Amino acid sequence: MKSSSFSRRSFLQSAGFLLGLPMFESFLRGASLGANVRGPGWTASGDPLRLAFLYVPNGVIGARWTPTGVGRDFQLNDTMQPLAPFQKDLQVISGLEHQNGTAGGDGGGDHARATATILTGARPKKTAGTNIRAGISVDQIAARQMEGRTRFSSLELSCDGLRQSGGCDSGYSCAYQFNLSWRSATQPVAPESNPRMIFDRLFGKGAVSGGAGAVEREKARQHSLLDFLMQDAASLQAQLGKNDQRKLDEYLTGVREIERRIQQAEKFPLPQAPQTGVPTGIPASYAEHIKLMFDMLALAFQTDSTRVATFLLAHDGSNRNFSDIGISSGHHELSHHQEDQAKIEQITRIDRFYTEQFSYFLARLRDTKEASGKSILENSMIVYCSGLSDANHHSHTNLPVIVAGQGGGALQPGQHLACSTPLPMTNLYMSLLDRMGVVTDRVGDSTGLLRGV
Repeated sequence: MKSSSFSRRSFLQSAGFLLGLPMFESFLRGASLGANVRGPGWTASGDPLRLAFLYVPNGVIGARWTPTGVGRDFQLNDTMQPLAPFQKDLQVISGLEHQNGTAGGDGGGDHARATATILTGARPKKTAGTNIRAGISVDQIAARQMEGRTRFSSLELSCDGLRQSGGCDSGYSCAYQFNLSWRSATQPVAPESNPRMIFDRLFGKGAVSGGAGAVEREKARQHSLLDFLMQDAASLQAQLGKNDQRKLDEYLTGVREIERRIQQAEKFPLPQAPQTGVPTGIPASYAEHIKLMFDMLALAFQTDSTRVATFLLAHDGSNRNFSDIGISSGHHELSHHQEDQAKIEQITRIDRFYTEQFSYFLARLRDTKEASGKSILENSMIVYCSGLSDANHHSHTNLPVIVAGQGGGALQPGQHLACSTPLPMTNLYMSLLDRMGVVTDRVGDSTGLLRGV
């Protein structure tokens, strides 16, 4: 087959069965294929380029986190030792901040602001009501311009339960604390915490036990439900007052968005389910839960189901205990250590626990190869971060930030990049979007590109 008539989409559509493979080299080569591999979400060699943001709560113990040395001549500190096998793939960045996470005139609520600002760079409106407002997050800026290239424009994961309303932190809505991703200033994107549900989204409900028939029945059920909702809402329209009509319009907008996303996903064939088994639900072990969610994210990247993702390992202010590693006290409680060395040691062990999970994910990406022979890790930009640096003082400056991956050759890993003056963290996001081919004037409070990444 000549490359001029060869497209990945037409091949998959004509295959007649479910296929879940990375890009074949045949799709990436040939002079006439250039138009298919240009634009957002591709590396220079034609592999998919992935972007993910991983969030850990309550900051870190800086003295045990920050590497010694700068530039290429740096050594990982205690907390980051589990990442030693990936040192050449990492950029540890010091000196980034979120000024909109600070109190300003809003008083308490640093944990809510930490999670709300981390990907938006916008100051969240202090409210525990439904009138929430933050800003569009960097992942959704990328997702908008990536739409139509993959089954899902973005994937949102969490190990927390879903909380979209009510007050959680000093007068701030729970929506701020439990969502990383914001489609608009007023619309957070709810994450999924059940790995089985993620599996079903990726490979089709019933893809393993029920076969293709079950998948088609599920599609029909979704469409029937949407049709019912739209008909039911239309019958109410004439009976409502102006305020209720506005609420109904907002509701219908949400329903239409769901319908649009379903239609978008159906343009692509379902990938083949892996042979490693299906998650049965949320494991009792937190470490196992995290690993399963990382497995789902790795599969999403491997099957090119999405190229943009967020993963909230735990919301800021989380008071989860870590009994599996011998820590019975809550994380948030310990984070206000007041220089108690025993508490500092326990937090350091928690910080290291999280980098161990991160190392697991990086290994998955490193060991999964593209058609080009490169690893997914080489073709990724993975941001690991927290919205606080020192939770004891609720500090939003010098945030703990790691960027893993080579960005398909567009990044400069293997360095400790120490900013000479504090800079908005959103400048990093501008640089990553630039590497991905995503065009935007700004992200939140960004002032330009972060040089040297």
